[in-house]
Amino acid sequence: MTTTDQDGHTPGALRGLEDARASVRLRAALSIGSNPDERCVDKLVERCAVEPDFSVRETLTWALTRHPASHTVPRLTGELRSGRAQARSQALHTLSKIGDGRAWPEITPELLSDADEEVARSAWRAAVVLVPEGEESALAAALVTQLGQGARETRLSLSRALIALGGTAFPAVRAAMEDPDPRVRHHAMATERLLRDPDAGFEDAVEEAKRVTALRGRPGGE
Repeated sequence: MTTTDQDGHTPGALRGLEDARASVRLRAALSIGSNPDERCVDKLVERCAVEPDFSVRETLTWALTRHPASHTVPRLTGELRSGRAQARSQALHTLSKIGDGRAWPEITPELLSDADEEVARSAWRAAVVLVPEGEESALAAALVTQLGQGARETRLSLSRALIALGGTAFPAVRAAMEDPDPRVRHHAMATERLLRDPDAGFEDAVEEAKRVTALRGRPGGE
C-alpha cells in the first residue's frame, strides 16, 4: 500500500520540487497536478518564481490550473508585485492559462510597460485573455504605447496581442501609424497590415512599412 504525506501526496512529492534534478522536479509537479490539493498552491507558486527549467515551469503552471481558481488567483496576483521578474512573468503566464476575470484589475499599466521584456510580453498575453467585454479599445490604446520597443520577439508579441483584439485595435494602431518616431510608425504599420492580412509575415510587414515610409518621403510621394 502506498503511503501519503500530510498533503495527500506520496512522500517527498513537495520536497521533489526543490530537487537538483529537473526530471525529479518535473515528476513532482506532475504528481501534484494529478492529485490537486489546495495546500500545495503556495509551494507551486513559490517554485514558479525560481524554477530555471522551462518544461518544469510549464508543468508547475499546469499543476496550478488543476486547482480551484478561488485559491490560485489571489496567490498569483500577489506575485505580480514581486521584485523578481520571473515571479511576475510566470504568474502572468499562469493567470492567462486560468483565464479567470477576477485577475483583470491586477493587470496594471506598470505591468504592461514593465522594463523586463518577458514580463511585458506575459502581461500583454494575459491582458488579451482577461480583458472584459467593452474594454478592448482601452487596452489597445495602452498597448500601442509600447510600439517600437524591444527586440524582434518583443515587437512580434505586441503585434500578436493587438491582432488578438481584432477590429477594436484598428483605431489605436492607425493613429500610431502617424507617430513621428519611425520605430513606432513602422511597427504600427506592420501591425496594421497583419490585422488586415493575418497570413502576412511579420518581417515582410515591417519591410513594407519601411518602403512605404521611404516613398512618402520622396518628392511627389503621398
